[in-house]
Amino acid sequence: MSDPTEIIIENGESVPTQLPIPTERQQKRTKRKLIPKLLRVAGRIPFADDLASSYYCAIDPETPMKVKMVLFAALGYFVLPVDAIPDVVTGLGFTDDATVLATALGIVGAHITESHRVAARRLLGLPQRPTA
Repeated sequence: MSDPTEIIIENGESVPTQLPIPTERQQKRTKRKLIPKLLRVAGRIPFADDLASSYYCAIDPETPMKVKMVLFAALGYFVLPVDAIPDVVTGLGFTDDATVLATALGIVGAHITESHRVAARRLLGLPQRPTA
């Protein structure tokens, strides 16, 4: 895709919403930089498992393309070296990243499956949650 935006109409809304759609180059950069940064800061961010689950959902071939694009946009924001609040600011640095991820999960979170969550917890070295 050469156009960085795509118009998406969902949920019967008549007003189109423009969402940023990452290019293939941005997707590759996100894949290359996400895991090292995530593992480096995982102990400092409470949303590390949601971030990793989103990554596994985004790379899953069964995930619809629109969902992948929303997730890659949120993941891409996490790996950007420059963002609204620099990550080095103690206490606030990752709040903008958490907000972007929470918004993305609010839109497409239903597509994150238990297998994505299991893979994320394995990556982060967290104990698996007992199945009910």
